[in-house]
Amino acid sequence: MKIPQQGEIRKPSKTLAGVTPIAVMCKPKKCKHGTCTYCPSLNVPQSYTPKSPPVLRAEILKYNAEEQVKSRLKAFNLMNHPTEKIEIIIMGGDFLNFPTKYQNNFIKQIYDALNKKQSKTLEQAKKLNQKAKHRCVALCIETRPDSINQKSIQKILNYGCTRVELGVQCLDNKIYKAVNRGHTVEDVIQATHQLKNAGFKIGYHMMLGLPKSNPKKDLQTFETLFKNQDFKPDQLKIYPCQVIKGSQLEKTHKKQKYKPYSKEQIQELIIQIMKIIPNYCRVMRVMREIPPEFLTAGTTRIDLRRDIEQNLKQSKTKINEIRFREIGFHIRDLQKNQKINPKLKLKTTKYQAQNGTEYFLEITNNQNILFALLRLRITNQKDKFQYYPNNGRVGGVIGIDNAETNSKAIIREIHVYGQSLSIGQKPKHLGQHTGLGKQLIHEAEQITKKHNIKNLQIISGVGVREYYKKLKYKLDKNKVYMGKKL
Repeated sequence: MKIPQQGEIRKPSKTLAGVTPIAVMCKPKKCKHGTCTYCPSLNVPQSYTPKSPPVLRAEILKYNAEEQVKSRLKAFNLMNHPTEKIEIIIMGGDFLNFPTKYQNNFIKQIYDALNKKQSKTLEQAKKLNQKAKHRCVALCIETRPDSINQKSIQKILNYGCTRVELGVQCLDNKIYKAVNRGHTVEDVIQATHQLKNAGFKIGYHMMLGLPKSNPKKDLQTFETLFKNQDFKPDQLKIYPCQVIKGSQLEKTHKKQKYKPYSKEQIQELIIQIMKIIPNYCRVMRVMREIPPEFLTAGTTRIDLRRDIEQNLKQSKTKINEIRFREIGFHIRDLQKNQKINPKLKLKTTKYQAQNGTEYFLEITNNQNILFALLRLRITNQKDKFQYYPNNGRVGGVIGIDNAETNSKAIIREIHVYGQSLSIGQKPKHLGQHTGLGKQLIHEAEQITKKHNIKNLQIISGVGVREYYKKLKYKLDKNKVYMGKKL
């Protein structure tokens, strides 16, 4: 790697969203349901290939979580990126399919690496991380919809998890059966509902061009995602189905019974999809990083998103999706003589999802550039999918009964965009450390009061708890949520 000059940040896009992301890969393990027809079986984590960058790093370090985190911290430091606010993404198939002992140890290793100190217990490691130099401000776990239940939710809350990415792929039980997916649309609905009620931010992995699908059907799927209140994810990763060596689909393709979409079909379809994604959803990724030597058929263009976004900008198409509007990327791509209007406004979008009311608060300017956001969820305690800590008893902070309305309020996400800054660092641009987060929290408190709800909870990364304490939020007795009486 080329060493950056003084003051230069190498690969600046990696931290333009306001956090420093570190992907940690689990060891290889077969899924309980078997193997999906499009997944390769190459003695590496399910659905990955041996030369995928995160797999290469993980294999060298024998899939040790602590060593993987240390390695990425070192790399980010060498590239001059700030490493105080870390987002951990646990990859490698279905993490919740591993034995509990493995999961607990894996999570503890992550915190130990960030803390640069070995703790005796996971709880001790989490407590240390609240004031560590490298703080875990967000923790994401990738899993399957049928792995989500009350027990698994309690477990990942205790890990400090704030976001869950579900391998949804499509919304059709016939396709699920054809590709041996092993779960149903009903599992997706139930998992999404339970996770949102527990305060998690939800991401869906969606796949285009699966067997028995077509471009028209795929577009209708995305329309359903945002019209039907059973879904409405906060984030998306969009991948075209590719024929990978070692997969069952490779055999089907060789028999000429399956043909993947062309580059042109994918590009046109994603352009149409981007037009319908609402302002409260972020497209995290387009395309997977599959090395060409492992592809039997399908496009090899992993940078297709760049072409798609250039097309949308040139055609001056209005896109509401979050990443397209983030201030960090706008500053990066600022053309000569262009200026960003510093006059900001707070916009509120109210929508129904999973029998609850979502308030999406965003701070933007008149150019529709996004500076910060907050997700507030109001739900009814009688909701059949309601989640309560303490083995189902009402009594945890999220289960506080508000006699006036029988409702509860929880903030599922607060995010200020722009180049990630070190804790306490003064900003050069509008974005982080300018008071936008406090402004959003104050507005969420006012909305909560209007619902006659006396308690507001926040699902919080372990490393953000000190920030919320300054705003008079306290950690609940179950050591899960930050809460405040209004």
